Amino acid sequence: MKHTPPIIALDFASAQETYAFLDRFHGEELFVKVGMELFYQEGPAILEKLQERGCRIFLDLKCHDIPTTVYKAMKRLAGFGVSLVNVHAAGGKQMMESALEGLEAGTPAGRKRPSLIAVTQLTSTSSEMLQQELLIETPLLDTVVHYSKLAKESGLDGVVCSVHEAEHIYRAASLDFLTVTPGIRMADDKNNDQVRVATPGYAREKGVSAIVVGRSITQAEDPVSAYRRIGHEWEGTKA
Repeated sequence: MKHTPPIIALDFASAQETYAFLDRFHGEELFVKVGMELFYQEGPAILEKLQERGCRIFLDLKCHDIPTTVYKAMKRLAGFGVSLVNVHAAGGKQMMESALEGLEAGTPAGRKRPSLIAVTQLTSTSSEMLQQELLIETPLLDTVVHYSKLAKESGLDGVVCSVHEAEHIYRAASLDFLTVTPGIRMADDKNNDQVRVATPGYAREKGVSAIVVGRSITQAEDPVSAYRRIGHEWEGTKA
């Protein structure tokens, strides 16, 4: 999954809004993220429709439950034909191992299972929140690196993290461990509710595997131009 184009977060409330946005790209094959809002509204049908449009899909449901439940959920998700799924690393090693087992059990014969990554800490989490609200006294970076090690030991393919933690994760896990990074903004964009943000260029410099971009593209006056601009910065090429 290294060197993928920017993953567009389809943070829309309905299929109708989603298709209207995608129509601007005139059939271009995109890598998109489907999160809770869209999936809970439209169900698995939205995945099939996106695949018909040539989209690769990151199904971002962040499963976090007891191991048996996560195993069963992942066994179902494996049949949807998506490229990437995730769980919360805070669920622990047994839960992550069960998630992987479920994916392997549910992937149809002859098809590659979806890559499985673990959320370390949400990019909306600050050090203050971690300590004052979650009562986790371990420094934020140390927590992220520890969760990454657990994910690696559990057989997962990578983690969701912020750009700022990627190089530390590579040192703790391995260079081929995936780092999928949300919280991507252009230098002149607002951070909104995310705290640990970075530009596409900075993400490239830090060697992350993939970037996830939402509002900087979906809420832009010209989403296609915004996507191109972000893509050029991410790839280190001139517009």
